[in-house]
Amino acid sequence: MSKQYLLAIDLGTSSCKTAVFDRMGKVVDSAGSAYPVYYPHPGWAEQDPEEWWEGVCKALNTIWKNGKVSPEDIAGVGIDGQSWSAIPIDRDGKVLARTPIWMDQRAKSQCEDASARIGSDAIFEVCGNALLPSYTTGKVLWYREELPEMYSRIDKILQSNSFIVYKLTGEITQEVSQGYGWHCFDMRRGCWNTDMIRSFGLEESFLPPILKCDEIAGKVSAGASAQCGLPEGTPVVAGGLDAACGTLGAGVLHSGETQEQGGQAGGMSICLDTYKADPRLIMSYHVVPDRWLIQGGTVGGGGVMRWFEAQFGDYERSAAASTGKSSLVQLGELAEKVAPGCDGLVFLPYMSGERTPIWDPEAKGVFYGLDFSKTKGHFVRACMEGVAYSLRHNLEVASEAGADAAVLRAVGGSANSLLWTQIKSDITGKPIVVPYADEATTLGAALLAGVGCGFYSGYEEAIALTVRETRRHEPDPSVKEAYDHAYQIYRGLYEDLKDRMHSA
Repeated sequence: MSKQYLLAIDLGTSSCKTAVFDRMGKVVDSAGSAYPVYYPHPGWAEQDPEEWWEGVCKALNTIWKNGKVSPEDIAGVGIDGQSWSAIPIDRDGKVLARTPIWMDQRAKSQCEDASARIGSDAIFEVCGNALLPSYTTGKVLWYREELPEMYSRIDKILQSNSFIVYKLTGEITQEVSQGYGWHCFDMRRGCWNTDMIRSFGLEESFLPPILKCDEIAGKVSAGASAQCGLPEGTPVVAGGLDAACGTLGAGVLHSGETQEQGGQAGGMSICLDTYKADPRLIMSYHVVPDRWLIQGGTVGGGGVMRWFEAQFGDYERSAAASTGKSSLVQLGELAEKVAPGCDGLVFLPYMSGERTPIWDPEAKGVFYGLDFSKTKGHFVRACMEGVAYSLRHNLEVASEAGADAAVLRAVGGSANSLLWTQIKSDITGKPIVVPYADEATTLGAALLAGVGCGFYSGYEEAIALTVRETRRHEPDPSVKEAYDHAYQIYRGLYEDLKDRMHSA
């Protein structure tokens, strides 16, 4: 039988997801595996890359055990991963330390020192991003200063998806869409900038060769085959950033098209065919050649609701069996009973500092407007509205930078909520189209593999065959006044409280 399927591996913050797609973009089978985030100190958030690999192997072997797909039918493998990892490996490929992840803020002083020494404008001119603790660069500078013995043993620094490529193939790579984690990456030309490498005092040898996202990085090795079940020799493409793969999986190919992200983190990605950077936002390459993405990446996303459910959803979890509804669905029903604007309850979703557009690692989550009339439903809706206000803030800043979004294409678990998606449409004033909400990111990774191994003739064909809209939301003009008023409170709260946040 000919190889008729594509395999996608998605390395998220809370779990890995694996999915097998047919040529038309239908999920034939899927499986996932969770892994922890470690918080050893305030402001730290790290993960063990070997636990990612264990999760990948577990999920893949579950798929093979299910029997819907034979591993011999896989034509190619695409991998997407979370941003801004800094995985140190030695010459033998051993992981030397847990990697700080995108939420980690430990490198604040190293970033401030480097910005003062090199110059913030000079750094931004090369890479199109401000030097901040979330990015890969600051984490490596932190290694050098705080873990000098470990630093001396580093052979290469890998990103999340390139680490899984290495585990599968033995090849050490860096693809272009994750280059934005490094401030020695030339965002205009898509290559390493040797002058900036020297300015930071980094080891050029740490930096892997840069590949196109759909370029075949290697083939599954015999050792990896024994662990994950994929046949030796299966092609593996370099893959890409999860947000960029989700953008591709949402059908975003052309300038001005926009993805709205509703995973653990929130945000948006606007596709550009010309370079436009703004220090308040994030600039990266798209996984599609000759395109950039200007992004808003916020801490507050689907993770806000996961946090709320974990802390305050005991009743809903206990009632799930009798009602036949998940705890999150029940919480959404409570929120639906509350009026737009939440009767004055406003939430700042800065649950681990905040990224764009305020870039404040000391920002705190806040509920404002409590009184005795507020119910659990108010809190749930306030969480949803707060995340939507952060999206609006990012879209407004992008517009100021010359990148306007017309229609948002929503992906991620949050897009499964009709209420939450409508709230986002109402608050931003943008129509929202929902394609495959849960599978957009893995689909994007699969499409990279499909183009790379010739499964599709190109991205236009791949999108035409696989991306289908499931529903559309239009903003409701009758709630605009209530949301505009609440949004002004949202914006003012941070300005009023940021000094207090920094002194806490």
